[in-house]
Amino acid sequence: MTNKKVFNWLDERLGLTAIYKTIFERKIPKVNWWFTLGSATLFLFALQVVTGIMLSVYYVPSPDKAYDSIEFIMSGVAFGWLIRGIHHWGATLMVITVFIHMLRVFFYGAYKYPREITWVTGVFLLLATLGMGFTGYLLPWNQKAYWATTVGTSIAGTVPGIGDFILRALRGGDDLSGVTLARFFAAHIWIFPLLIIILIGVHLYLVIRIGISAVPGKND
Repeated sequence: MTNKKVFNWLDERLGLTAIYKTIFERKIPKVNWWFTLGSATLFLFALQVVTGIMLSVYYVPSPDKAYDSIEFIMSGVAFGWLIRGIHHWGATLMVITVFIHMLRVFFYGAYKYPREITWVTGVFLLLATLGMGFTGYLLPWNQKAYWATTVGTSIAGTVPGIGDFILRALRGGDDLSGVTLARFFAAHIWIFPLLIIILIGVHLYLVIRIGISAVPGKND
């Protein structure tokens, strides 16, 4: 079978041509560079996944080994310092691009009908991104990370009524310990990334189905 016959066979069963036209040949209004922030954030998330997988090969989520494993990554692994640097600064850039993207959507009024659910999924993506950044901050298990997480979890513990429950759920007890590190590590590499992937899928589906809004005119 030729390549064309193979493609036609797959296309007939999977609708590849229709999928391609729906995603890449859909009509979009005239936009500007501010509309690229969503794609930039998606690229940064993919970068975080790739570099995170590389780091997890050497990282040890234990109070006795976490800091030493980070030091080994930085000095003993080939290009480990580069991978960790990309992961660290990529996380910061991802938070910035998500936040600016949300501001752009708000000031352009792109959250209005019929894109309300698209906006809601974007809000949850922002919260999940902040959660991934917060849980990742503790993983080096140094003094800065330890006390910053102590303050952050203490703030969460001030929520009226359920503050104490939230505090103990985050820490796995009254104080930061190996249980806290294990929980933050699990949340950082499994819970938040999975949540973000699901939300991105829904978000992109809505963007493709409903489309994006145009740049507001003078009368909008």
